[in-house]
Amino acid sequence: MKNIFKLMALFAFVLCFSSCDDDEDTALPTLPVTAANLNGVWQLAEWNGQPLAEGTYCYIKFNRKELTFEMYQKFDSMYARCITGSFKIKNDPYLGYVLSGDYDFGNGEWNHDYIVTDLQESGSMVWTAKDDDSDVSKYVRCNKVPDEIIAEVKVDE
Repeated sequence: MKNIFKLMALFAFVLCFSSCDDDEDTALPTLPVTAANLNGVWQLAEWNGQPLAEGTYCYIKFNRKELTFEMYQKFDSMYARCITGSFKIKNDPYLGYVLSGDYDFGNGEWNHDYIVTDLQESGSMVWTAKDDDSDVSKYVRCNKVPDEIIAEVKVDE
């Protein structure tokens, strides 16, 4: 009888350790959304889980010192455009980091404020419209706005 109890205790001990999940958290650490971490050029890579249609693009260049942006886009128009303005970052205790902006020349505010998540050191981030969680954009960091896009914007101006 003693051996049965010892054997049962051994099985229970082994089962306890074998049932423990030893998976490590493989999620990459995220960066806080600050002007310094946004500084530089970002390319819109996906919109609502889909790559952009051929011939469309959106690059946004953030300037951390001035809290300004330059957006080069051919997304909502048949012509390439450079749009400028300023941006703000607010850390909302319930939503996280919220990015908003104003266009220059009295053209108003951005259509949406965006909740920025998954800002990775490797160079990607996700924007979700604060008032429409089905509007999700993924941006990836790039070295610069391609010269041919800057030239296209200047021709169309």
